[in-house]
Amino acid sequence: MSFAARNPVIDDLRGTAILMVMLLHFGLTYGVWDRGPLVWLVGPAIAWSLLGWGNYGVTVFFVISGFLICRNLIERSGRLGRVGLRAFYARRIARIIPCLLLALLVIVPLGLAGVPTFSGEPGSGNHMLLNAVSVLGFFHNVLMQRLGYSNYCLDVYWSLSVEEVFYIGLPLVCLVLRRDALMALPCLALIVAAPLYRAAHPDDDILYLYANLACFDAIAIGCLTAMLSQHVALRGRMAAVVRIAAALALAAFWLRGFGGPHKILGFTCVSLAAATVIIASLDRTASPGGRGARPGAWRPVRGLRWLGRHSYELYLFHIIILAAMRNAVPGRTLGDAWQLPWLLVYLAASCLAAGAIARRLGDPANRLLRQALLPAEPVRSPATG
Repeated sequence: MSFAARNPVIDDLRGTAILMVMLLHFGLTYGVWDRGPLVWLVGPAIAWSLLGWGNYGVTVFFVISGFLICRNLIERSGRLGRVGLRAFYARRIARIIPCLLLALLVIVPLGLAGVPTFSGEPGSGNHMLLNAVSVLGFFHNVLMQRLGYSNYCLDVYWSLSVEEVFYIGLPLVCLVLRRDALMALPCLALIVAAPLYRAAHPDDDILYLYANLACFDAIAIGCLTAMLSQHVALRGRMAAVVRIAAALALAAFWLRGFGGPHKILGFTCVSLAAATVIIASLDRTASPGGRGARPGAWRPVRGLRWLGRHSYELYLFHIIILAAMRNAVPGRTLGDAWQLPWLLVYLAASCLAAGAIARRLGDPANRLLRQALLPAEPVRSPATG
């Protein structure tokens, strides 16, 4: 299957993941998981599960990233060991940098001007320029281990640093090992090492959640899934049964959260469930270019896939929208009756911003940079690699 044709199930996963991340940040800002309409409707335990485990959304993104990057490398080159460094890095730069620069051009001047929420967390000191450099240099999660939580907006970009370490290192490892079968060895080592690392830092949120080694089992599982997909093909009813079972397992692990006995292996279990959903979905593709679900698809499904297609722009800019809203209505001053309307404003504004930025900047810049850096390469849909 060519990933010039988008996989709608992967877009479903991405849409679910970014929505959960956005809900997590709204919940952290306004404390809506222990009071208000959602708690009244579903109870505090389920409300906490829905809003409190948004980090699992990032885990799903890591699995998808590992899968798509490796799958597309195999499709382009025949095998991982033939990766072209210039082409690989050019594609990553074209996709990531333009929108990231725009986000920083919004956050950093507001922070330097002392605008609340943008300027830094109380008591952390204003490390705005250092934080911005770390985001551009893809070591922000490492910097957080030294500074702690220091900037409401920029700290969200820790996961981009993890992704970029993967992007920088993957082609180098591929060229050293050459054979695809050997690539499985570092993946397996990371899958073993990550839970051990989390077990060694259960009470340090920044190390437990954000350190490179703590996150790399998800990416490694995605990479292995891409390699396995060259040899395993599920079709028809068997694919549907496995996909549904894996989706239910993913939901169960997600709702259980990463507290208690699941604190160490919860992320690995979520990663394995997401990877199983992916490998059981490879017979389901949408139209080339990824314009989304069929016209007859259920409207919420089409909306979820839209979120998936714009997940990168939503990731970068939802926190800017939320920071502005936090300045307008700080934390717990939001009354219970206003929680749902304020949440809808946040989601709508984030989607409008993400759609406009993708259309006006992200997609055109991606095409222009690829044409400039890789003039002989046909341009694919941005999110397919």
